[in-house]
Amino acid sequence: MSVRGVEIRVKDLGHRYTSKSPLTFENLNLDSPRGEVLSIIGRSGCGKSTLLHIMAGLLKESSGSVLLNDERVVKTSPRWVMMFQAPHLFPWMKVSQNVATGLRFAGWKESKIAERVDEAINMVDLGEFRDNNVQDLSGGQQQRVALARSLVMEPEMLLLDEPFSALDAFTRAALQRDVRSIAKKQGFNVVLVTHDIDEAVIMADRAVIMAGKPGEIKDELVIDIEGVRERHDPRVQAMRTRLMDAFQHAAGVQIEDEEEQKPHIVKQ
Repeated sequence: MSVRGVEIRVKDLGHRYTSKSPLTFENLNLDSPRGEVLSIIGRSGCGKSTLLHIMAGLLKESSGSVLLNDERVVKTSPRWVMMFQAPHLFPWMKVSQNVATGLRFAGWKESKIAERVDEAINMVDLGEFRDNNVQDLSGGQQQRVALARSLVMEPEMLLLDEPFSALDAFTRAALQRDVRSIAKKQGFNVVLVTHDIDEAVIMADRAVIMAGKPGEIKDELVIDIEGVRERHDPRVQAMRTRLMDAFQHAAGVQIEDEEEQKPHIVKQ
């Protein structure tokens, strides 16, 4: 697959759900270079998922714009795809049939579909399950099918709305590493929304922190850790502490006291 990333530019973006609703955010500005894995961290209600949905073309902004290589996002596109917390698969279909869905809607020839589907399935290590019905797979395997279905379209940008939050710690850790590895090999952008500090450190090149109502970008931190990232690695732990401190300062809360911010302990 020949995939290229995009230059993302969020310019003076504002949003409110109705004319009488409070602002979700306004005058939001954010740039991401080609091929970056960007994490957007924030507590519930700060507007991070709304921002992601606007970037995907699923939601219309109230003001400002989102530009990908200077092209304004006004609707959904196979060039940028989104993964949600639930995989949203067709349970009566096989793995290969689910992965092929987007290509069939796009009118691809069956011979080309088969080749592309096999490549995507192997990329997420599901080759031996290609003919299995998806309802017989584990939750982690189903998310891998959803990932393959996204990758088969050769996207320029992959948008992740906490897709690993419902998985067990071991499966979550494996998928976090795999998505980062695939993105770096293929060169596409990833924008990840999360409230999990560990996930941001494991996956991202840079983390931006949103807070407040209306939401705004309070801080950012470059995560410059080379090689495979493991939670027990002292470099990862040091970066986690730095990001936790920045998050706490931006949010103005003692996040150590919040259950959702406790680190996930994974024995290696």
